[in-house]
Amino acid sequence: MVGASESSPHLHREANIPPWWAEAADDIARAASQPPVVFICGPKNSGKSTFSRFLLSTLLRRYKRVGYLDTDVGQPEFSPPGCLSLHMVDEIIPGLTNPRLRTPERCFFFGDISSKRDPEAYLNCTFNLYDHFIEGHYLCNEPDSPEKTTSPLIINTPGWVKGTGYDILVEMLRYMSPTLVVQIRISIENKNLPTGMFWVNGEEKRPVDLIDISSAHQDSLNRSLLIQKDARGMRDQRLLEYFKQCFPNDMNITKNKELAYALASLPPYVIPLSKVKVMHLHCQVPRSEIWHSLNATIVGLAVSSDESMRPSIPCCVGLGIVRGIDVNKGLLYVITPVPCCSLQTVDLLLQGFIEIPTSILQVRGCISPYMSTNVLHKISDKDL
Repeated sequence: MVGASESSPHLHREANIPPWWAEAADDIARAASQPPVVFICGPKNSGKSTFSRFLLSTLLRRYKRVGYLDTDVGQPEFSPPGCLSLHMVDEIIPGLTNPRLRTPERCFFFGDISSKRDPEAYLNCTFNLYDHFIEGHYLCNEPDSPEKTTSPLIINTPGWVKGTGYDILVEMLRYMSPTLVVQIRISIENKNLPTGMFWVNGEEKRPVDLIDISSAHQDSLNRSLLIQKDARGMRDQRLLEYFKQCFPNDMNITKNKELAYALASLPPYVIPLSKVKVMHLHCQVPRSEIWHSLNATIVGLAVSSDESMRPSIPCCVGLGIVRGIDVNKGLLYVITPVPCCSLQTVDLLLQGFIEIPTSILQVRGCISPYMSTNVLHKISDKDL
């Protein structure tokens, strides 16, 4: 892991799987007459992600592939922060803490660590991912395609369960109509979601089972507790792990400053400004400042969507750091682990509020992982 020696002690907490979690996961895997669609919800830091990973491994002992819909833009499981993604997993995760990054089947760059700036866009992305799974992996009993089998789906959700966050969860539950809802609860009742089928305002689309389980962490009085986590540190670490993929594994980068030096010396991709458009996701930028606003930022590298689709949502192939922009030459310089073959399809840059970790910006004696315009003029064609 990148910078393991410099990271927060909360980043490597051992997973605690209590017997009631194991029993619930076994019941879900055994009881369903068809592959389940499992919606996991509960307050922030109650253990939703850990239980989701444990359930994923449990289901993979029965099914060849399991879908994992990650709707937590602040703490994604298999993608960098700011992303909503669908993964089709076909191998048991070796450890329940800090799962490795995976290439998603479909990904959208929301560009923020919470849905609060644009709940409608957040829901549109989430519903699109869900529909993609249902059409491709759930309703796929086609006589001419016997190799296609129905797969279960795990939907991991954010811990924002009050106010607008509650309304978003209700909209998700009504749209997705899961076969099973797992609610993780803690002893502080006012932090929990309501009990029962709190999202139903009429007749449910299909039967749904409810499972309430207590948080894994308890005090001496057996009261379920929240897990204390360094959320910002975990997000930064995830971004460092993502951009470490720019380099071969045998480079053995173990500290943040080593990654900072490596990124600063990495020849960037050169993208003509005429080949891409820019979309600012959560703010408006004057036309004269559009290109300059990208400098030294993390952007989503996206492919324009079919305009006939509504809502029109561009798919994201990965993230990039904009090292510099030469407006006079009409060139953009980007660092990204995205393969060149995928990068060639990118025609849209999405800018949100995902920031470059300060741990690689503030390294003594190291040029930050972007370059000023003056420095860019010194890069030779041979270097690029």
